[in-house]
Amino acid sequence: MTILYYTILTIYILALIYITIYCLFQFHLLFNYKRYYWKNKNGLSPETFEKEELPFVTIQLPIFNEMYVVERLIDNITKFDYPKDRFEIHILDDSTDETVEITRRKVEEYRAKGFQIEQIIRPIRKGFKAGALKEGTVHAKGEFLAIFDADFLPHPDFLRRTIPHFKNPKVGVVQTRWQHINQNYSLITRLQALQLNVHFTVEQQGRKAGNCMLQFNGTAGVWRKKTIEDAGGWEADTLTEDLDLSIRTQLKGWQIVYLEKVGSPAELPVEMNGLKSQQFRWMKGGAETARKMLPTVWKSDLPFMKKVHTTMHLLASSVFVFVFILGVFSVPLIHIVPALGIDANIFAVFLIGWMSIISIYYVANVQAELKKEPYLKMLFKFIVLFPLFLALSMGLSLHNTFAVFQGFIGKKSPFVRTPKFNIKVLTDTVQKRKYLATKIPMTTFLEGFMALYFLVASIAGVYLQNTMFLAFHLLLMVGYGAIFFFTLCHLKLKG
Repeated sequence: MTILYYTILTIYILALIYITIYCLFQFHLLFNYKRYYWKNKNGLSPETFEKEELPFVTIQLPIFNEMYVVERLIDNITKFDYPKDRFEIHILDDSTDETVEITRRKVEEYRAKGFQIEQIIRPIRKGFKAGALKEGTVHAKGEFLAIFDADFLPHPDFLRRTIPHFKNPKVGVVQTRWQHINQNYSLITRLQALQLNVHFTVEQQGRKAGNCMLQFNGTAGVWRKKTIEDAGGWEADTLTEDLDLSIRTQLKGWQIVYLEKVGSPAELPVEMNGLKSQQFRWMKGGAETARKMLPTVWKSDLPFMKKVHTTMHLLASSVFVFVFILGVFSVPLIHIVPALGIDANIFAVFLIGWMSIISIYYVANVQAELKKEPYLKMLFKFIVLFPLFLALSMGLSLHNTFAVFQGFIGKKSPFVRTPKFNIKVLTDTVQKRKYLATKIPMTTFLEGFMALYFLVASIAGVYLQNTMFLAFHLLLMVGYGAIFFFTLCHLKLKG
């Protein structure tokens, strides 16, 4: 029995060590982020193009069954203040529903107004989004390719603020920050924004400041067409074709410019099944890209620390596996730690990881100069939302663990896009909308079981007068319970 106890304790500590190391690497990005703004308080301005030398741009809009948002997307893109004769719009339409006809009417409307706009329909939908972009690149006349997903509403000055950065011939990609149209719609959207704000401040700018590899985020960015071709083009062998091509591009010597001060508004998923499909695609795709690209990264002539940071970047999704392990194995420790006579205070050393994460999320959501709300209001929101965010993230760990394992073992699955419903204000609803999930995944029942598992663990901890894991188990119970509840609740919205 003692051997079993020490085995469980060892697994728990190893998971805790991995998570702590990950958190410390994230803190290093925070250090780079703060240092960058200390040195560049006034920001950096790129060279500009004269009006007569503005390059021709192809705007690519890859869509698949987006009947609720495709019209507003096209309307928005035509508002760009870039000269009309210097850009074309290609709607890469793989749709199989009413979206095809809606798009056709919009294309005719704007073509009559003098826009260079075209609806491109592939005879065979091969390779999903990567395949659409690969096919679209063949038809593109532009030297630069701006890409937007269906739910994005970029500002009119988008091209004028991004294209000048390509004056530097080494720049292959310019990525802008995602903003959130419907952040205040629900608790689910608020918590998503909390997480995405970290990526689009501390992580992206921190990596750039630390000379680490960045990533194109699949949308709201511009590519130099030559860069795509030089890196081998779009490939559909991972679910994160954007991350894959980003790594291959930088290994070829191209630079990615990240513009934190240039925002591109987009719609966050408003229902749990859409959020879970998005998470599954990101987590599995990250693991697939790590499996594909890490050997090449380590064979390259990149500096050692750049290789290490790239490795942590590509393995970021795997942290959910260790969060899941940490939760499961923490329950028997309620009995094991006292039985082995271990001083629970030894675990306090790992608080450094949690403090790092709190600091990162505080900076990204309160201190970063992205909002105009009063400081105290933002601080109060953060104090309330951050524990709920931790609970939601922990609750997604089982779902994301399945995704990561599938990615690493090479199991293939289709690209399941996240449906968007043109939801912006509280009065909007997804009831009776198409695209909602109709089947309950097996993982949902497991999530319900995990909620009960941690409820029992919380009660046991109080009963045994060992509350060292009580807060952790309560967060896990709330997280798994919320995931289980909203998954079922949002299934019922279809009718």
